[in-house]
Amino acid sequence: MGVISFLQEFESPVDPDRLFKALILDSCNLCPKLLPQHIKSIDIIEGDGGVGSIKQINFARGIHFKYAKYRIDELDMENFQCRYTITEGDVLGEKLKSIEYEMKFVADHGGGCICKMSSEYYSDQELEFKDEDIEFGKERATEIYKVVETYLLTNPLSYL
Repeated sequence: MGVISFLQEFESPVDPDRLFKALILDSCNLCPKLLPQHIKSIDIIEGDGGVGSIKQINFARGIHFKYAKYRIDELDMENFQCRYTITEGDVLGEKLKSIEYEMKFVADHGGGCICKMSSEYYSDQELEFKDEDIEFGKERATEIYKVVETYLLTNPLSYL
């Protein structure tokens, strides 16, 4: 079985509590609102949104993918940490069995935070990613963070 791991970090002027609440706890409402060109909806399929819940991302028309289902594996609201696993959807393609993500929002000394994201791609085949595919994925993740960050900076009373 092949496993490939990636790490990504970026700094944000938004404190970890607000960014965690917006990106993780309220993603079903906020992401489709702020990113309608990418995300049509995020629906809770099973559970209450907490650990063990299954959510489905329905991508907007014109996006290469239609949907992805993921399971919330860990939700640590005190340490601003989340783990989830994509288990189904055309985002997995023919080679991937699942993708596990871990996200941590760590306070920095300036009042903002450092966002750390790791991802592990699992397959029962040997995996190989092209550099341009890796960069595209990182850019897309950063774009989502930056859109939410901009929203929080222009709406300072939201997610307090």
